[in-house]
Amino acid sequence: MKVAFICVHNSCRSQMAEAVSKILASDVFEAVSAGTHIAPEINPMAVEIIQDKYGVDIRKTQYSKTLDEISDVDIVVTMGCNVNCPQVVCSHREDWGLDDPSGLGYEAFEKTLKLIEEKVLDLKDRIENLRI
Repeated sequence: MKVAFICVHNSCRSQMAEAVSKILASDVFEAVSAGTHIAPEINPMAVEIIQDKYGVDIRKTQYSKTLDEISDVDIVVTMGCNVNCPQVVCSHREDWGLDDPSGLGYEAFEKTLKLIEEKVLDLKDRIENLRI
């Protein structure tokens, strides 16, 4: 099963969701992330929070990608970007409605990371128990 986390610039929330999924749910699904556009780099605060929490430098394991660089996904999760996301073929789609923590400081990133962790674990559970 392949899950794509999609956001506008693929630099913050979607990158954090990809990283958390690879750490907490790789036994159940493959995670990728992409954006409708790309940023020149992953948000430095997203890099820092994943490094602090999990000891993983996502600059070495991930990069910003556009939607045309991903294929064959089963589940699409949008982050709550409030933009019309191009249709990506999938069997299930959901929106997590996460506020963008960019520019709001470390505590906002911690809060967003906690929400992502909870949502990733819930998604993992739903996939494992065939509720998706």
